[in-house]
Amino acid sequence: MIVKFLHDKGLRSEHANTVACLTIGLSVASWLTSMKVEPAGIDRADRWGIFVATWPATWFGLGQALAGYESADERFGDGA
Repeated sequence: MIVKFLHDKGLRSEHANTVACLTIGLSVASWLTSMKVEPAGIDRADRWGIFVATWPATWFGLGQALAGYESADERFGDGA
């Protein structure tokens, strides 16, 4: 239901997959930034990196779900 809503609003699998790739870089950047800027040390940096590293899987999954709607559009037309 949510995926269909996002598909109808114009979000495509390419968009979700691009965001997923960007969040991989964001994970590394947040880890490096936390390690250099925060005085809490490597433990906090690791937690930030791991927290942000959970996002790509979500976006890749959303991209796969959207790809299903896109292939249905190709097979059955826009009325699917």
